Amino acid sequence: MKPTRTLAGGTRASLRGLLVGALTAAFLAPFYLMLRNALMDSRSITSPRWTWWPQRMHWENFTALFSDPTLHMGQALGNSLLIAGITAPLSTLLASAAGYAFARIPVPGRGALLALVVATLMIPGSVTFVPTFVVVGSMGGVNTLWGVILPGLFNPFAVLLFRNFYLQFPAEIEEAGRLDGLGWFGVYRRIALPSSGAMLASLGALAFIDSWNAFLWPLVIGQDPSAWTAQIALSTFLTSQTINLPGLFAGAVVTVAPLVAMFLIAQRYIVEGIATSGLKG
Repeated sequence: MKPTRTLAGGTRASLRGLLVGALTAAFLAPFYLMLRNALMDSRSITSPRWTWWPQRMHWENFTALFSDPTLHMGQALGNSLLIAGITAPLSTLLASAAGYAFARIPVPGRGALLALVVATLMIPGSVTFVPTFVVVGSMGGVNTLWGVILPGLFNPFAVLLFRNFYLQFPAEIEEAGRLDGLGWFGVYRRIALPSSGAMLASLGALAFIDSWNAFLWPLVIGQDPSAWTAQIALSTFLTSQTINLPGLFAGAVVTVAPLVAMFLIAQRYIVEGIATSGLKG
């Protein structure tokens, strides 16, 4: 029986290895195609003859991104980095404070306020898009970076995740802080907030990715090229007259690189944060 069990175990391990390999290949295929096409010319990309890798690599496709005076790719990347770098930490901290208040502070009408927060998740973004534009525009936010940032600072889904996390937080630790004379804000700042590092890192990383990938709102509010983000600059390669495929793929490689780096750094925190948020199956 032992050789049979060993053989069966080896077969299962081989099948798992094949499955993991296939899933890995499927995950990496888009990145491979992006990089391959970014190093080719237009004729090679559209050629019916398939080539696994370009015979001559066109590195000038990347230099052309930053040398084109009409593209503003360097400034657009800087704008995206600034917007995401501000939106991610601020929105995460605001959600953390709101989640702690809903979980711990016994104020009248807390349940009704929480129901309103949940209700905002059920409203399609297309319904609030025009009113948001009117409000931000009336405040002078058109063609400004803060006009792009402001609506992204409020994330009701992150508020609910933080609330679930703080509901599971040991109340005895907070009681010890209150015995030392700390109020609600002191307990939150000195005890609860430092203990939610995994949630802060995971939701902050997701907020960074969401802000970096945003397209429609930055396109509408940032009408001047000086307020373009990387995604808007990337869309200029696709027009009704021409399609610059090498530039499009080179720009895609450049814009996706920060997201890949962010995910590789924060993947452990993303998994840990979701596991501790109360969404376990």
